[in-house]
Amino acid sequence: MNQPASHRSRRESVKAIVRVVSGNFLEMYDFMVYGYYAPAIAKAYFPAHSAYASLLLTLLAFAAGFVMRPIGAIVLGAYIDHHGRRRGLILTLALMAIGTLLVAAVPTYATIGMLAPLLVVAGRLLQGFSAGVELGGVSVYLAEIATPGHRGFYCSWQSASQQVAVVFAASLGLLLQYWLPPDAITGWGWRIPFVIGCLIVPFLFLIRRSLEETQAFLARRRPDVGEIYRSMLTNGRVVLLGVALVMMTTVSFYLITAYTPTFGSEVLHLSQFDVFVVTLCIGLSNFVWLPVMGALSDRIGRRPLLLACTLLALISAYPVLHWLVASPNFERLLAAELWLSFIYASYNGAMVVTLTEIMPADVRTTGFSLAYSLATTVGGSSLAISQWLIHITGNKAAPGIWMSFAALCGLVATLVVFRDPNSRAQHKH
Repeated sequence: MNQPASHRSRRESVKAIVRVVSGNFLEMYDFMVYGYYAPAIAKAYFPAHSAYASLLLTLLAFAAGFVMRPIGAIVLGAYIDHHGRRRGLILTLALMAIGTLLVAAVPTYATIGMLAPLLVVAGRLLQGFSAGVELGGVSVYLAEIATPGHRGFYCSWQSASQQVAVVFAASLGLLLQYWLPPDAITGWGWRIPFVIGCLIVPFLFLIRRSLEETQAFLARRRPDVGEIYRSMLTNGRVVLLGVALVMMTTVSFYLITAYTPTFGSEVLHLSQFDVFVVTLCIGLSNFVWLPVMGALSDRIGRRPLLLACTLLALISAYPVLHWLVASPNFERLLAAELWLSFIYASYNGAMVVTLTEIMPADVRTTGFSLAYSLATTVGGSSLAISQWLIHITGNKAAPGIWMSFAALCGLVATLVVFRDPNSRAQHKH
């Protein structure tokens, strides 16, 4: 019996979403694993006169990957806007895999000296270069294959796939805590998640190779590289507004995911087991709220969600963290992080699709990727910035101030983007 067309269409849509977000999973998995095992990586590659200095150097190396993102956005974004979504997304996966292998295989500082941290930073730079366009390429692809009236829901799976990586990495961390003693994890066990990431690559590559080009791209004239770059200059204001919109997303995401294990163990002195359980719960919470809020934005519009979430973050981020550090324990850490997770996921469910909608169609990947990567260059430094703020202020709740600043950026950008009744964002949901 033939299946109804609607059923076939839904099935093909699910397959297309899985294919395109597969590489997104690897990108976020690598970033999460580095953040989770920052203290162990610090001892292996960045020995210094104090534990604080060693950890800060490690977190700065983490941030170095984000510095390359704008360059990757410009170079690879133009490649995708000219040559197609499919070819570009396969290229980014290959570059990401090389960076992952570098971080996984480099010997320690004690073995090869200064070459060790240099190679680790090189791996992070390569990962950042490819990641500069990965999120933009995936988001634009999802926006262009979305069925009418469901663009927010489709685009939300870009971020939802990242949460699968968060859950997978946190689950792996829990298993390592169970199987290996702390000394073994610090000595060599932290490499296991990176090796697993390398082993996943061939499977992800096979999945992504089956991607089809979007009809929206095939129907448009392909601008050359010069036209794309000139368009970026012409639309500089839109890109800057996009940067401000994304700041709220990147800062809150890296604070509640990548920084949680370090914050929980090194700052709050909770057990590694507890902080990995919390991180796993955050990933699950994000995974649920992102598509729900993406779908809600299709019904009520992007603006109400963006405004509500930035205001909630402004008034609650610091008080929640202050309440947590006043008497740190597992229950308070879980409650605080789940609240911040709800704010992040609700905001991001509407923000990603908004960013695809405000960018000109012919340079959508480059514009989205440039805005996102510039914001992530700052937001991705949240681990180092948070550690530095705590150090200079002596206030363990200081990361809440940083998140409040990011929320203010998002609030101002939302008000400006939706101020013009003729703006693209007003008419796309």
